[in-house]
Order: sequence, then C-alpha cells, then structure tokens
Amino acid sequence: MPAVLGLNFHHDTSVALIVDGRLYAAEEERWSGIKHHRQPRHRKATLTAPTHALAWCLGAAGINPEDIDAVWTPSMRPTPAAGWWLAEERDELAALLSSPLGEHLRLISHHTAHAMAGYLLSGIDHAAGLVIDAGGSSLGADLGPGRERITGYDLHPDRVDRIHQAMPIVIPGPVGPRRVHSSLGHFYRNLALRLIPPGDEPEGSMMALAALGHPDRYRDALRALIRFGTDGDVRIAHPWGSADTETPLITERRAWTTNGAAAASLTDRADLAAAVQETFAQAVTHIARHLQRLTGASTLVFSGGCALNSHLNGHLAADAGFDNLFVAPAPHDAGTALGAALYAWHYQLGQPRLPVPTDAAWGPEPDPGSAFTTPTGYRALPRLGDQLVPVVAALLADHRIVGWVRGPMEFGPRALGHRSILAHPGHTDIRDRLNAIKQRASYRPFAPAVLSEYVSEWFMTTGDPFMNRVAQARHCRAERIAAVIHRDGTARLQTVANGHSGLRPLLEEFHRRTGLPLLLNTSLNRKGAPILRTAEQAVQATAELGLDAVAVNDTLLLADRVPLPDDARRML
Repeated sequence: MPAVLGLNFHHDTSVALIVDGRLYAAEEERWSGIKHHRQPRHRKATLTAPTHALAWCLGAAGINPEDIDAVWTPSMRPTPAAGWWLAEERDELAALLSSPLGEHLRLISHHTAHAMAGYLLSGIDHAAGLVIDAGGSSLGADLGPGRERITGYDLHPDRVDRIHQAMPIVIPGPVGPRRVHSSLGHFYRNLALRLIPPGDEPEGSMMALAALGHPDRYRDALRALIRFGTDGDVRIAHPWGSADTETPLITERRAWTTNGAAAASLTDRADLAAAVQETFAQAVTHIARHLQRLTGASTLVFSGGCALNSHLNGHLAADAGFDNLFVAPAPHDAGTALGAALYAWHYQLGQPRLPVPTDAAWGPEPDPGSAFTTPTGYRALPRLGDQLVPVVAALLADHRIVGWVRGPMEFGPRALGHRSILAHPGHTDIRDRLNAIKQRASYRPFAPAVLSEYVSEWFMTTGDPFMNRVAQARHCRAERIAAVIHRDGTARLQTVANGHSGLRPLLEEFHRRTGLPLLLNTSLNRKGAPILRTAEQAVQATAELGLDAVAVNDTLLLADRVPLPDDARRML
C-alpha cells in the first residue's frame, strides 16, 4: 500500500497524503483559526509546522509515520548559499517531524510543487506549465541568484522540463534603480494596498473593483510601469514590483499611498483598479504566449498565487493561443503540499496519476450532530435524513440564507459546497444582505454553483469545479440570477458534476422547484478568518452572523424568526 506525504511549512501551511491512490489534504489554518496560518509581521512568534493537519491526515488514512514511503516539501529558504542552506532546512524540518518521516524527507522547488498541483490532476498528457507568484525557492548556483518569480514548464507524464525562468527585470523608477527582485505577484499586491482600505482583502477586492472602472483613464500611466520584451521578458519599474509600499504612486497629480485609499473616490479607485487588472493580464498573457511557442502544447496549466486571479483566467487561454486552461484546484501556497505529494506518487514511486477531481473534498468530516449545542434563537430539527435536502431547498426557494455543513471539508481557498453559505441567486438584495453579514465591500460579487450540464444555457464561457475562473453570463439570462452576476456581466462559477456529493442533490432539488440550476455559494466563515472546520464552529458562526438556518449533517437549525414554508412543514 504505497503512501507519500507532501508538506508545506510556508504560509498557507498544509499537508497532503496519498495512500493507495486516495488523497487526504488539509490546511493548518482550519485548526489554528488564523487565516493563511501566518502571524502579523509585528509578532515575533512564528507559525510553521502543520501539526494538526498532519495528525488528521495520518489518522484518517489509518497509518503511522513509519508507513510513509516518501516525504517531500517545498524549499523556501531565501539564502543564496546553495551548499549549506539545503542541509540546514533539511535538519530543521526533520526535527519537526518524527524520525521515520525525517529519514525520507526530500526537497522540491516551490514552483515545481505548484506546477505539479495542477498538471498531475489535469488528466492532460502534454501541457505547458506556468507558475507566477510573489516568490518561490532560491534558485542557487545552477540558475543564478535570486528566487523563483516566473517559471515555465514543458510537462509530460514521464518528465518535467523547466524551460523558462525569469525574474522581472527592474527598470528605473521614481526613486532610482535598486537591487531588488521584482515579481508580478508583488506588483499586483503593491497597487492593491494603495486602492483597498485596510480591513478588506486587497487582491480579491481590487479584482472585483476593476469591473466598475474604465482602464483607459490610467492605462498609459500603468503601462509605463511595465514593459514587455522578447522571449516572454517582463520589466517592472521600481518599486512597483516589490514589497515597498511607502513610495507614493503619482497619477493625475494624486499621490496613491497605503494610507490614502479610503480618501479616494470609488470612481477613481475603480478606474485605477481596471488599469492595473488590464496591465497585469497583459503581462501574464505575454509570458503564456511565449510558453505556447516553446512547447506547442494546446493546454496551459496555471498555478501560483497569481492564478487566483479568476478574471484573468476567464480569457487567458484564448488570449495566449491555447485551446484549454487548467487552473490548479488550490493554486495558492497550500497547494504546494498537494503538488509535492503528487510528484512523489507519480514520478518517484511510478504510480498511475490520480483521476481528474470534480471536487476538492479531501479534508475532515464535520463533527456528529451530538457535538454541538443549539444556540439561543434557533430550534433544532434533528435526524431529517432524506427530508433534509427538500426542506433546505424550500427555504432557499423562499429566499432564506442557509449555512451548509456536510461531507469532507474542502482543500483550498474556496468553499465548494461542504462548508458554505447558500442563497437564492435571483435578487441583488440577497447579495447586499450577504455582503453586510460578511462585512465585505458592497461591490464584491458572489459566485454561483451550477449544475454542470446547464452551464452552456446560462453562460457563454465555461467555469471549472474549483471556482477559479469567471465566465460571461448570457445577457438574456442575467436578470434572473442578478445576485451572482458582477457589474461586467461575469460570474466566477463553480461547475457541479455528478460526483459532487456535498451539493449536487440540493442543486437538483432547487432546480426542480425554481427552474434555476444554480445557487449562490460563498464560504462559511467570519471576516478575516478561515473557512470553519467543525460543526460546533459552524453553529456558533451561524448565530453570530444571523443566518436564517444551517444544515449540519442531517440536522437543521432554524432561526426562531423564520417559519418553515408550507410544503416543507408538510414533509415533516
């Protein structure tokens, strides 16, 4: 019974375990309650080891550390001395693990782990791989000084070829050139911090805000910050590709700073966000076109933090000359544990690739119904069994907002129908109420979960099972699902296939009742906190957020203020 383990000790700390072809994966943040499992910079304590996630994976698989055949972890040491830093990191990680695991420990580059987290789940034989983020592993003596920023691969079932390695070259900026390694990940975040007031997630909020703006107003100013060269070359003016957020960005006699975002008008911020999004997308497309020319592949596999940009993903394949795009189910850093495990499983042990997933439900089940207490203001309807789905569908059809906690927890940054808040997609007042409940900016959109066989009837382009790309809604249908359509007519849709046990039956019942084959789906969490793991946490959050109901396993908790629809009452 082969068993391999992938570990990520960086932020988004995570574990992935493959045993006899079955995948278990979890993120440490779901136990620590600290989003990304990363302490604020001013705190001296560090959070690194995925202790709880590792214990859960081993326990769920029913194995011990000595049963593991291979252990791989991405190397993130920034030191350039390639001789000793590997040994130091190996010793440090081995000390965190028990000795049976430490004996098998090997290091994989951060970007290769990202690429494997997509390619080895794509079902594609030949693909071009693209990884872009703020920074990855130290390159060392073979590839030169610095860290991975942009990496391109030619991917095959029997080999992984790194064919493009680039760090955006720094060009002089307002404070002159410096010895700094720029990245497109830092570029996007740097500008997002100047546009999004503190308290809102910068990158995601800026991407949403861009749909409200017009890029032509600031297009020339943004294009002056990035230049494109031959062979996929990208050059970024300093300091806009770095973590330096102190230098003001001057446009139209306005100084954009991290302290002044709230003072700028929504129109000004939206116009600059639109220009940033356009320029960023052009840069990624420029690199992807180069990879298409190098590989001749028809499919692009995209991963790394920049692959979370779902608006870019919606048109990247077509713009770069590919027929298809596959975005890793977990393109953020937690996915590197998954990629490390998949690499060991396929390339080291020679095992067949895992099937293409239709869901990312690789984590723990919620606690049993007896493990939580009904909060004040709610009443429990326990052991509903087969009646749960039609009762919840009736509540959703009646425009109630319902928590949904069923099945194994999702791995990755999106709630995919196992730890979700669900709602009717038909009216914008639902969207506005949810944004208030989750304390999000009013312009932030929500995503639809759609029965896969109906996607083409409602959208002009496709989504994916992991909510990683936007699709253009059909204009004739958009008004009927206004709560999940953004200002530019797009939606970051999740396709729900037959294999999705957590959400598929409920979507089918809701479709039968309303004629709508989709639901609004967002994560069940508090502002600034990870998606909730346990039944008790979900029930407490339901009461704090003021949701109308929550389904946990086969128990429904219903707010006292909410009457059951007549047909649901008759079922019970």
